[in-house]
Amino acid sequence: MQAQWYVLRSKSHKEEALYHHATSQGCTIFYPRIPVQRVNPRAKPMAAYFPGYMFVRTNLAEMGVSTFEYMPYALGLVAFDGEPAAVDDAIIAAIKERVKALVAVGGETFLGLNPGDPVVITSGPLKGVEAIFDARLNGGDRVRVLLALLSNRAVPAELSAAQIRRREV
Repeated sequence: MQAQWYVLRSKSHKEEALYHHATSQGCTIFYPRIPVQRVNPRAKPMAAYFPGYMFVRTNLAEMGVSTFEYMPYALGLVAFDGEPAAVDDAIIAAIKERVKALVAVGGETFLGLNPGDPVVITSGPLKGVEAIFDARLNGGDRVRVLLALLSNRAVPAELSAAQIRRREV
């Protein structure tokens, strides 16, 4: 049996500790993190791309599933019907490319916005339009805002997170 990639689950907020422990045990770990521009300057400058999860490349026949079940800070490997689910190398390569692209543009912006907060669109065809923040979307680099355009109806619009800022009240 060859080494394959698997998804390793971490206990809540213990990803860093698990990463350091697993690598110290000789495991090959891919723990995708991206820079995050935060409102709070004391916050961590890097964030897990998949909070609570990382990838481990191992030969399970040699290492054993129980290694990951009893590893400190770990909740074990993601499994279906009791079988650890292998992740294709192409998927890992695609995730690495996505993370590399996010790092190249400086990461994602942590907006510190909550649903209902007033925002202003800062670029694009809707520049200057006021809206209401609704949600962050897939991966955090996209957001949904609500525009009050027609007869006081809220119309949703999806934008890049970089296109909005909090409206000063």
